[in-house]
Amino acid sequence: MNKLIPVLIGVALIIVGSVFAFSGNTSESQSKSIYETGFTFYDVEKIKKSLSTQKIFMSSPTEITDYTISQYCPTFPELQNPIKHCATTAITDVNGNPLGNINMGGTLDGPIMALAILDTSDIFSEENVVDLVFQTMIETLVCNCWTDLQPGGFESVNAWLTTAAEKYTTSSQTTLKSKIEGIENMNLILEITSKDESYLWTLIVLK
Repeated sequence: MNKLIPVLIGVALIIVGSVFAFSGNTSESQSKSIYETGFTFYDVEKIKKSLSTQKIFMSSPTEITDYTISQYCPTFPELQNPIKHCATTAITDVNGNPLGNINMGGTLDGPIMALAILDTSDIFSEENVVDLVFQTMIETLVCNCWTDLQPGGFESVNAWLTTAAEKYTTSSQTTLKSKIEGIENMNLILEITSKDESYLWTLIVLK
């Protein structure tokens, strides 16, 4: 059975983390419904196909509609609409070992948030897997424009993750949070938190 990681574990201590942020251009018209813009639930298949070329595999989505929905697709202050529908997929390596989950939440009309949560034994040793999954998420759901924009002065997604990991190792806090706002009118939230003898990396994409 595929391992499902409740997102609540990874975000419970969000208020104690360190924060560094970048704000992009958010002046674009917001006249369209949030469900009519940006990514859709069908983009899960694009992520799945892209990750498979990197020997990272995703399960078929599992629908979450009961009282546990907030554990997999939590709400955030930035969200204007409630989350009533959530789909979660499990990610594994080529040997079937669990890596984490990719979840999307919103309503039946469409998603308003997506996240990837990865469980790693060391904050640096499995950084390549984290980079591949998070970069694929950003390129598929937001845009393939990081090199052009270099938000926050980070020349790549990997540079953002490496800086966050380095800040985390020198911090006394249990959770680090980094936020990038305004890329294609979406917000990115990166979190690193310790869990027993492992680390949870979480990337959240908010419309």
